[in-house]
Amino acid sequence: MVKNRLIFTLLLKNGTFVLSRNFKLQSVGDLDWIKKYYNFETIAFSIDELIVLNVERGKKNIIQFAENLLKLSKLCFAPIAAGGGIRTIEDARLILNSGADKLIVNTPLVTEQKFVINLKKTFGSQCVVASIDYKKLEGKTEVIIDNGSKNTGLTLEKAVKNAQDLGVGEIYITSIEKDGTGQGFDLDAIHKIGELSTVPIIASGGVGNYDHIAVGMEKGGVKAVSTANLFNFLGNGLAEARKHLLERNMNMAEWKVGWKKSNK
Repeated sequence: MVKNRLIFTLLLKNGTFVLSRNFKLQSVGDLDWIKKYYNFETIAFSIDELIVLNVERGKKNIIQFAENLLKLSKLCFAPIAAGGGIRTIEDARLILNSGADKLIVNTPLVTEQKFVINLKKTFGSQCVVASIDYKKLEGKTEVIIDNGSKNTGLTLEKAVKNAQDLGVGEIYITSIEKDGTGQGFDLDAIHKIGELSTVPIIASGGVGNYDHIAVGMEKGGVKAVSTANLFNFLGNGLAEARKHLLERNMNMAEWKVGWKKSNK
């Protein structure tokens, strides 16, 4: 049986980590801030994967992003998926050589589908993650690209099907309306997509506490959930989140990092 995964997402803008609420960004701190408030020596035992996204607006500085990604990868030994501004095979190689294990693409899923196919052919389906952001407009889900600035006219269901047809290995979906609110996942949407998709789904947008993560797995019908809320999981917060999930008998890998699952 495929195990559930807990994923932590970090958002980078011009070398600074940021928080996002409905895709509006607030600067938090640099790499030293992250090192101060997160125990990177043990974080790999708390999460199954780390996602790092370049959320610069406009033309993204892929070289600066790669430099910061490399520094981060030397601190955290969890698998890393990274993206934001990848537009060429050379960009992709740079990101992979900077510590990433997977590549995340968003806007090219709509605007440069041949490039996405080329990524798959060059690096393999398992290396390509489709990132799909959406809003609910007039009772329907609509996919938004370019950092949440441009409507596509595509429903979430159609965008997921298109991504599957392009041959991606995973799909990372984010509710823009839930993003950063701490109100929990858009359960209806992720449950529907979880049933529709033939590839693994990562649900994102809305996590505010441990229970939201568990409910996303239990009722959302997906095997992986992500949080990008830096303040809700400071210190040992991610380790405690994993402990909470194991206490609720989530089907997850269990690593011994100073705590044990109780025998209740």
